[in-house]
Amino acid sequence: MAVLTRSAPGKNPVPLFLDMIKVSHTLFALPFAIGATFLAARGLEHSPSNLFLLLVKVVLAVFLARTAAMAFNRWADRHIDGKNPRTDERAIPSGRLSPGFVLATVFVAAGGFVAAAAWINPLAMKLSPIVLVVILAYSYSKRFTSLCHLILGAGLGLAPVGAWVAVRGTLTSDGNFIWTPWLLGIAVMLWTAGFDILYSTLDRDFDREHRLHSAPALLGISAALNLSRLLHLGMTLCLLALWWVSTLGAIFLAAAIATAGLLFYQHRIVRPDDLEQVQRAFFTLNAVISTLLMVALVLEFVVGGGGV
Repeated sequence: MAVLTRSAPGKNPVPLFLDMIKVSHTLFALPFAIGATFLAARGLEHSPSNLFLLLVKVVLAVFLARTAAMAFNRWADRHIDGKNPRTDERAIPSGRLSPGFVLATVFVAAGGFVAAAAWINPLAMKLSPIVLVVILAYSYSKRFTSLCHLILGAGLGLAPVGAWVAVRGTLTSDGNFIWTPWLLGIAVMLWTAGFDILYSTLDRDFDREHRLHSAPALLGISAALNLSRLLHLGMTLCLLALWWVSTLGAIFLAAAIATAGLLFYQHRIVRPDDLEQVQRAFFTLNAVISTLLMVALVLEFVVGGGGV
């Protein structure tokens, strides 16, 4: 076990690893993938067993992709994290997990993701390398561009698009472009970028000192918070467009309006002169948003409400 850990060689590295990749944060991307699965299944004939198997495949693919992305991020940022007082107790810089062990899990999870995509359908397998490039590229993007928040958002936004591919096996209909999965994917991208900007306000001074790129480091706290508000307004508009284009019903409309209210509240409690509520806004409120929208999409599938 000493190969896996240094400071605590007698301890099981699995709980340390799961804590390092923040499994609980799967509540951000996974609900949208599950909701998109039911959204894509509207108007199609699926037996309960077939739909359940599709859900298993989607959940497995999302979990493996996110594991690869988070482990790679922790490995790539291990030296940066060691210099940041907020992150210097993470598993690698504190010596509780070795960089080699974490990097090995990246390869295992990435390979598992490609295998899961191949299990889903041929198009999913063909697109899986593109997904890996996007989600892994984020880890280095902060070194080069303040658009890193959007790159992270794009990675999460691919989850509902991938779920659509899992169900339909295509992103077109009779050769025509389908807006539905992309509107949900763009909504997730804007939402993610917005809350990532909120979270990155905690590292504004550190990022500037170490020449790392982020919206708060580039624009300052107040302007970055305004940008986050604009991105979340864009998410709300995308949700309303999704409701209209996909002929969803009152359930999803109510969820979209409730989401707008939660986003508004999130920006009320996070102020330039008071960032103490960032953690609460980052995890609790955003987990509620993703779960709320997932439940709405599942209920839309159950009660009907037209095809896509």
